[in-house]
Amino acid sequence: MCARHKSIFEYDRREDFHDKLTQWIGDVFYDILPEHGYEVREEQIYTSFQMADALCNKKVHLAEAGLGTGKTFAYLLPAIAYARLNRKPIIIACAKAALQEQLCGEKGDIKTLSDLLGLEVDARMAKDSDQYVCDAKVDESKEKFDNLSEGLSFEINEWLGRTKRGERSEIPLVPDRVWKHIGWDEGMSCDMCLDRGFCKLIKAKEYYRSARDIIVVDHELFFKDLWTREERIADGKLPILPEYCGVIFDEGHKIILPASMQAGNRIIKDDIEQMIHSIEEIHGAREELLLTVTRLEDVTSTFFVRLNQVAIVDEGSERFTVYCEDSLLKLAETFQKVLDKLLLELQIEQELYTESLSTNLIQAYEMLIDNAMLAVHHFRKNKGKDSISWINREGDSFFVVPRNIDTRLNKHLFQKKIPVLLTSATLSNDGDFNYLIRTLGVKNPSYSTVGNSFDMDEQVEVYLPEPFSKDKINVEITKEIEKLVYLLKLNEGRALVLTSSQEEVRRIREGIKHYQLPFEFLWEDKAERGYLIRQFKEEVSTVLIGSDFWEGIDVPGESLSMVIIWQLPFPARDPLIEVQRLEAKEEGLDEVLTIDYPAMGLKLKQGCGRLIRKEDDYGKIVIMDSVYGEAYERFVLSALPQGTNIKYISDL
Repeated sequence: MCARHKSIFEYDRREDFHDKLTQWIGDVFYDILPEHGYEVREEQIYTSFQMADALCNKKVHLAEAGLGTGKTFAYLLPAIAYARLNRKPIIIACAKAALQEQLCGEKGDIKTLSDLLGLEVDARMAKDSDQYVCDAKVDESKEKFDNLSEGLSFEINEWLGRTKRGERSEIPLVPDRVWKHIGWDEGMSCDMCLDRGFCKLIKAKEYYRSARDIIVVDHELFFKDLWTREERIADGKLPILPEYCGVIFDEGHKIILPASMQAGNRIIKDDIEQMIHSIEEIHGAREELLLTVTRLEDVTSTFFVRLNQVAIVDEGSERFTVYCEDSLLKLAETFQKVLDKLLLELQIEQELYTESLSTNLIQAYEMLIDNAMLAVHHFRKNKGKDSISWINREGDSFFVVPRNIDTRLNKHLFQKKIPVLLTSATLSNDGDFNYLIRTLGVKNPSYSTVGNSFDMDEQVEVYLPEPFSKDKINVEITKEIEKLVYLLKLNEGRALVLTSSQEEVRRIREGIKHYQLPFEFLWEDKAERGYLIRQFKEEVSTVLIGSDFWEGIDVPGESLSMVIIWQLPFPARDPLIEVQRLEAKEEGLDEVLTIDYPAMGLKLKQGCGRLIRKEDDYGKIVIMDSVYGEAYERFVLSALPQGTNIKYISDL
């Protein structure tokens, strides 16, 4: 038996594995890790036991574990052992690249755990193919490097000469417009390529596919594999991911959007325009081809103008719902016909061997057109009743995804007789998982919940408005600004102000400009998100204000000692939420109680979780919206950190 497949502990029969696994987990957490300075955390051990049970019994399990629990080690221990038992890797799917690196990097959690336990854990990271360089495209595009700045051209060529896997993350400063010329895309003819079997992309795939214990992916790649797996196998192709024995979703509350996006289609206006521009530049192009792209240019522009006219704009959402209406359906039909005509013209171009466009470029355009035609087809089909459609905030991208994503998840994932674990700090409303269960479409999952491991009674103070203290009919913004200014002065800045929309960010900025305050303000709509967070961490007395910081921001220490909830985060008219509301209503349920309040409670819990990130953090949470006596009161109170004393804002 290969050393890496060797079981971590001895067991006589497969039936004995569960008991032996539980015993080993206990030994690690109670004896081995404390010898290396780790504290015993009962919440962590309980969560790990629950996950071990779910793996061994092939359950769908929802594991809510609060901040400081150590949920990563909690799922890694049973995951490694279960992979060894089945001689297949287990998939760990993360929401963000940073968490992938935290798990799988040279100094990541998996390496740390391996060293502590004296194990050789074979864990490898898998990325989407478009994150790798394409050797064939590099050969085609070398002359284009001459048009780049000298420094960038040198950096790319130097990197190409030394890279082993050709991952884009190795050269992060290369802009998208340049990467398009050297990165792999779906239009590449890999089956006909002279480098087939020897290129960096194939080597990267072979590398992660041979992982014996763990493959770390992001949510998008997992669902791209899931939705294409059966089709690829039927076509005689390898699926993106190898056969695996189970799946663990870290940040499991975030999977619906990537699952929907990977199951759907999109039209990116800029991609269409770049294709048109490229074809128009062909020297000696056929007249019929040029007439077709000119027609496409007009139709694309008209289609996107109409999309923006009919979209339901909600400042609190990044996605603006698009419903089918007659004029848009007619435009969509015309759009589809012109796309089909261009596809025919490109096929003629390829058959004529004019070499006006490279084979790879023609195939890339054919893929782009096919995807756009599918988006329009699903939008028109049954007048959109089977799909969800939206445009992005900028109005230049159109998305169409299947409406029944919960049914698809249940069929293709939850009923596949493999264990599926979802873990996060925010899966339930006070132990009630019904909202998530409903959203996912999963039947009878097991679940567990533990709070955070911090002493919230000592570290956090929570302040709410007195009952009925806020005039809900006509709140004067000036009075609310006065309260906000008072709180910020009291705390000497060092605050995160969370709003429900960018419109509210602008209202606060307008109201606060009359005050002379001794600290800097960082506004969400004035700079890139990562830059704002870095500045907030580095400048101790700053105030960060925005609608996009409810999660994914980690600022331990004195830079953040107050979280102010300017407005409770009730869900916007997001297209995915709108469908959930409609389905609840069709079932005779109260859509506000079934969808809006639970969604608000989960997001509020995420926002409150920004405050305490370490054992020595402390601070205040202030909610400025009315709570007591409201229909949603219990959802707000259950979202607050457990064990905290609640006071009135007037006590400050």
